[in-house]
Amino acid sequence: MANTPHLVVFSGSGISAESGIKTFRASDGLWENHPVEDVATPSAWRRDPERVLDFYNLRREQVRKAKPNAAHKALAGLEKNGFKVSIITQNIDDLHERAGSHHVLHLHGEILKARSSVDVRMQYRLPKGGIEMGDFCDKGSQLRPDVVWFGESVPLFPDACDIVAEADFLLVVGTSLAVMPAASLLRHVDDDTPCAVVDPNADELSPAGVLAINTTAGEGVSALANQWKKQGNLLLP
Repeated sequence: MANTPHLVVFSGSGISAESGIKTFRASDGLWENHPVEDVATPSAWRRDPERVLDFYNLRREQVRKAKPNAAHKALAGLEKNGFKVSIITQNIDDLHERAGSHHVLHLHGEILKARSSVDVRMQYRLPKGGIEMGDFCDKGSQLRPDVVWFGESVPLFPDACDIVAEADFLLVVGTSLAVMPAASLLRHVDDDTPCAVVDPNADELSPAGVLAINTTAGEGVSALANQWKKQGNLLLP
């Protein structure tokens, strides 16, 4: 395309829920009877690292068994059809990548990676298996999940803000817009950039001036993608 439209997508757990990965805020949600304080905080890691590792090892296997759904595939299809698609996701799974998207920024880390407990730059891919006590980084420190826990900083947030500022259209999919600082990303989009929220509860979640599309991620994103491919742009009817 002569003037390649730049779609920036901000995705949350709702998009992965349709692939069978439970959402954090569901009544039977991601943590499955584990209080956040027990599995997703630095203090939990200091108190009982084996419990934290066991929890993420289970989640990791569930992610490996999950498959990309219609929403993931629709976004990858737009990229394949010549659109510039940048995805900023709160999700720690790799479903966007497996669907075929190539420009994915994981705000909260990636469950299929381990990292050093003493050097955040030392990351290790986990093509199979999990992390066990006694698995060390090259500096001799215990490996931990490469995820951002509650109470930790989000190092990629400035990069996400820069991406949002370049959007021709911002599409928010499957996030409650409740977890900070990620939820404040919408403040970094240009005032004249169109935005839409795709979620079954979009009316309740959408800030003023943002189009609410009250449907599932699979249905809403697929419909938008089909429309945009036909038009060759990111305009709404």
